[in-house]
Amino acid sequence: MTTVKPTRQDLTNKVSLSGKVQLGPTFGLVAPVDGEIRYLDVKAPTSTPTKPTKVANVWAGGKATPIEVPAGAVFSGRLVDDRSKVTAGMPVVSAKQSGYGVVADIDGSQAYQISDQLESVQAQIKSGPGPFPCTVLGTLAALPAGAIPEPVTPQPNPSASAAPPPRIVGQQQQPSEPTGMRLVCVPPADVKAINGAAATVEVITARVAGALVLPVEAVAGSQGHGKVDVVKADQTRETREVTLGLSDGKVIEIKSGLTGDETIAVPGPNLPAAKNNEPVPGFTK
Repeated sequence: MTTVKPTRQDLTNKVSLSGKVQLGPTFGLVAPVDGEIRYLDVKAPTSTPTKPTKVANVWAGGKATPIEVPAGAVFSGRLVDDRSKVTAGMPVVSAKQSGYGVVADIDGSQAYQISDQLESVQAQIKSGPGPFPCTVLGTLAALPAGAIPEPVTPQPNPSASAAPPPRIVGQQQQPSEPTGMRLVCVPPADVKAINGAAATVEVITARVAGALVLPVEAVAGSQGHGKVDVVKADQTRETREVTLGLSDGKVIEIKSGLTGDETIAVPGPNLPAAKNNEPVPGFTK
């Protein structure tokens, strides 16, 4: 019988994404609270904004919570209808970064790993600068096509003697196109970027110092819950439930259920098969 003892080590959860450098990437802003969204009339800027641009409010309980496009980016579309009911975290506004960004596509299996928290993000441009810290913009969620309403033209006053001034038509702002799930981040100003260059983005979602860990082979289970076989002094096994935490693919954090003094059998316990005799999805033996 192969056995191991729990050990303690620092643990980091990382996700690696493939991306590229893109000029003027689109990103999404989400509703900060549940409520009703009311958009503002946003005029197209004549230059890159140096201050945040307020584009909407979410009203709840008589209180307005603003939504602002950050400095260095411009409003590029409404993602839901005006006065719609929205929930916190729902994409409601699209914006376009003025300058270079690094865009990394995210597939469904990675989305829930990195959606809750991004402790730090680093990028490396292939055969170029890096690794360097990369500042994340907006949400990871996929975005629908944006919509920019037509500007309201003042109606002439029939009683006025003078003719109304002619309307000056400027360059029409183009609404954003739909996007898939992706991470958009901005490199430091001193990083030389080339549009279209391949890049790798490393996302650290969480860190734990001094975590109690076991090899993944010694644990059956996932999604926070698992089981291990504790070997007693008489060499018999006792299956014990444990709470799981971070994993780097080699070891997994044991958050509760063990003191650290136990002897654990490897491999871990077998879990019951599903009704169709297939292994239970999401679990390892």
